[in-house]
Amino acid sequence: MKAHGVAQVTDADFEAEVLGERGRPVLVEFTADWCGPCRQLAPVLSSIAAEEADRLKVVQIDADRNPEAVTRYGVLSMPTMLVFRDGVPVRQIVGARAKRRLLQELEEQLAMA
Repeated sequence: MKAHGVAQVTDADFEAEVLGERGRPVLVEFTADWCGPCRQLAPVLSSIAAEEADRLKVVQIDADRNPEAVTRYGVLSMPTMLVFRDGVPVRQIVGARAKRRLLQELEEQLAMA
């Protein structure tokens, strides 16, 4: 499920788009078309991506089409969100969240941006 206003990344451009980002954290959602909770999360991610664009980059990666990243980061269930800072994963969040709760969980990373 694609979130409006959220860039899609692939195994091919993951390094450039996620690991190469400097200055602000990157929230990567590992998603899949068949994932119900991912559909619930899509509008939440769209909203956060729009509101926090200056402090947070939000991207999605299709887990079924990009097995390299899934394997590399040990993603076992959808949705899994990883927060990267300067190319290093610093936080993992598994499962859909309400916007307020997700922002609370991201607060530490946003405060550092």
